[in-house]
Amino acid sequence: MKITEDAWNQLQQHLNYSDEEMKIFRADPRNIAAMSKYNETMRNKTVVVEVIESRGCDGGHKAGDKYYFDGRGVGLLTKLCPNRVCIFALSAMAANMIAVAELMYAGVDPNKMMFRRFGCPDVGVRCGGWGHTVMEVRVEDRKKA
Repeated sequence: MKITEDAWNQLQQHLNYSDEEMKIFRADPRNIAAMSKYNETMRNKTVVVEVIESRGCDGGHKAGDKYYFDGRGVGLLTKLCPNRVCIFALSAMAANMIAVAELMYAGVDPNKMMFRRFGCPDVGVRCGGWGHTVMEVRVEDRKKA
């Protein structure tokens, strides 16, 4: 897919790149491929992380809570989310966004990922921590989310 100059200009403004930085960025074939995938697929997707179970969570997460991210998984859509998010749960979400994005850039449906569930780094009271939270990631069409 051809990337328009308008799209390149928007990206340059978004990333606050100088003309020299943009030239370097555009010279990397991986960046061209990633931009094409974003325009073809990711722009119309929403990454959803849902809390599956939670016990003793100091951040207040509970089963059914959903956290929404843009199609690349880099922007938390705060207006759609609960008003609190624990930094430890967020760090677990971030680690999984790498896998989701990589699959989408490779043209693979991330919803077919074998291990879509993950947990907060807090190990729970039985193991010397406070809480235990399990989350699951999925990708939905933007209109559905």
